[in-house]
Amino acid sequence: MAKFAVFFSYSSDAWARLIDSPGDRGAAVEQMLGSVGGSLESIYWMLGTHDGIAIVDVPDSVSVAALNVATLSTGAITHVQSQELLTRQQFSHVLQRARDAVQVFRRPGED
Repeated sequence: MAKFAVFFSYSSDAWARLIDSPGDRGAAVEQMLGSVGGSLESIYWMLGTHDGIAIVDVPDSVSVAALNVATLSTGAITHVQSQELLTRQQFSHVLQRARDAVQVFRRPGED
């Protein structure tokens, strides 16, 4: 499973509906994640650039992209941004591969 931080922002219409009938948005998110074999680790709402953040586990980047498209298509979400989260071990592998790649990289004009 891949872990993602998903930042989201509600439309003004969605905010109005939430005020009238808050419900359990976490349960709704869990149900949607379950449709692609994913799960919700945590969800938080915040004030600022985004309205909330969800930390989710999904099978792959295609699954999170599908969820992003699905939520945006409803009009209830005006912005969604997903960032894959890496463990310390994964990040160590990134740095090892970067060390190998930088050895063969040629800057423009150095061909």
